[in-house]
Amino acid sequence: MAQKPSIPKGTRDFGPEEMNRRNYIFDQIRDVFRLFAFRPIETPALENLSTLLGKYGEEGDRLLFKILNSGDFLEKTTEHSDYKKMTTQISEKGLRYDLTVPFARYVVQHQNEITFPFKRYQMQPVWRADRPQKGRYREFYQCDADVIGSKSLLNEAELVKMIDEVFQRLNIRVIVKINNRKILAGIAEYIGAPDKIIDITVAIDKLDKIGLEKVNAELFEKGIEAASIERLQPVLQMQGSSEEKMNFLKNLLASSETGLKGIEEIQTLWNYIASYTLKAEVELDLTLARGLNYYTGAIFEVKALDAQIGSISGGGRYDDLTGIFGLPNMSGVGISFGADRIYDVMEELKLFPEASLAATRVLFVNFGDKETAYCLPIIENLRKQNMAVEMYPDSAKLQKQFSYANARQIPFVAIAGEREMNEGKIVLKNMQSGEEKLIAKDQIQENLH
Repeated sequence: MAQKPSIPKGTRDFGPEEMNRRNYIFDQIRDVFRLFAFRPIETPALENLSTLLGKYGEEGDRLLFKILNSGDFLEKTTEHSDYKKMTTQISEKGLRYDLTVPFARYVVQHQNEITFPFKRYQMQPVWRADRPQKGRYREFYQCDADVIGSKSLLNEAELVKMIDEVFQRLNIRVIVKINNRKILAGIAEYIGAPDKIIDITVAIDKLDKIGLEKVNAELFEKGIEAASIERLQPVLQMQGSSEEKMNFLKNLLASSETGLKGIEEIQTLWNYIASYTLKAEVELDLTLARGLNYYTGAIFEVKALDAQIGSISGGGRYDDLTGIFGLPNMSGVGISFGADRIYDVMEELKLFPEASLAATRVLFVNFGDKETAYCLPIIENLRKQNMAVEMYPDSAKLQKQFSYANARQIPFVAIAGEREMNEGKIVLKNMQSGEEKLIAKDQIQENLH
């Protein structure tokens, strides 16, 4: 019996129509990256586990896909006593979890070839051993832009403008939520639990997903005292404008040097942002934590206003990441666009322009060898003008060729029979309206409307 073909859960095949739409998203993001002077790099799908482990916290480590070393080690193993210890013996490599840690590794490895500050973009797939669900996949693309080697908050402001530009082009209404990890550290000091900053940020980052009650329960489970959790409540429930929140925090964190530094950074960033014309909403969200351990300053999260799907872009400032690989004091900041979630939002809201659905603009009908010889130079000329055209490969019935054009959503069909060839003309048929025009063979482009 033949094996039934399948793919792993949390992964997907993409057909031509889907790829046209995905490429439309990639093209818009790539154009904005280039507009802001970011340069492309790529890194391998596989990284050494020593590069990946310990950079994403315990939850991230659990979601890393680890790849077995070559050989039959497992067949010889009779006991599975200590999984963590055994993992380092049977697995030295893993699929990358994100693009930021590999980028930090790249920067350290190629530091002598790089001119700093270094602005790079990277658009590649990443993998997470997560439970597949709507908007969450095990294999998905990230589109990252990072600036490394500069501490200027102008970089953060530029990233916010890039976010705004990308989503304007994609016609998605968004809100950009901003916070600062120094403010979160100050809050941890204020509630008397400075050593629990990681547990606090991981928990409150889930506020939107699981609600206040469960966040409080998780904080209690992590050993944070009830009195500290109680002091945290006004922060978690704070309302008002971004300016009102900043003023509230100044009083709340007056005794925290770290917290006040975070507020100062946020105010500087807000002043820069005020110089731009933004279509996106921007707000200070004190419950935004982003669970990744490597963030040290500003953090961003972007949500679509008209679709419920979680964040579609996010990022932040990381001052210490390259230090892990032996290059200290190299500050960086970056953002990542989740192409798969953006696709789902655009599909749900029907935002893809028709031009992104059909790659072929004109299909040339095939009546036989003579007609083909007449059409091929015309096709060649249209391609020189950067137009996607094709000729039906077989001399089939006209209805079959029309059906092919309709199934492929090709908007125009070009027809050349004996009369048209004798007159140096072509019939152009609009497949949507049914209208037919007899035109000169070199006038096709101006009649495609």
